Amino acid sequence: MCKMKDVNIGIKDLSFTAHRGKMDVRLSDGREIIIPVSFFPDIKNMSIKDRNKWMVLDDQFFTFENMTRVYSIKDLLTIA
Repeated sequence: MCKMKDVNIGIKDLSFTAHRGKMDVRLSDGREIIIPVSFFPDIKNMSIKDRNKWMVLDDQFFTFENMTRVYSIKDLLTIA
């Protein structure tokens, strides 16, 4: 597994259903962070169906089936 320097936690799960307009991210250390989707304009512009086609890469990154951009856990933690 590839780990980014200075990051000891990973992404376990993403959800867009619990809070309208928000992305719930469950981390490997048990924390959950809730981030407004508006902080990620390209995710905000995706349909709900496309948002549910996410994938976690190496525990540190996530992307979506129809997206070329890859986000890191650092992207989430700098906002939260």
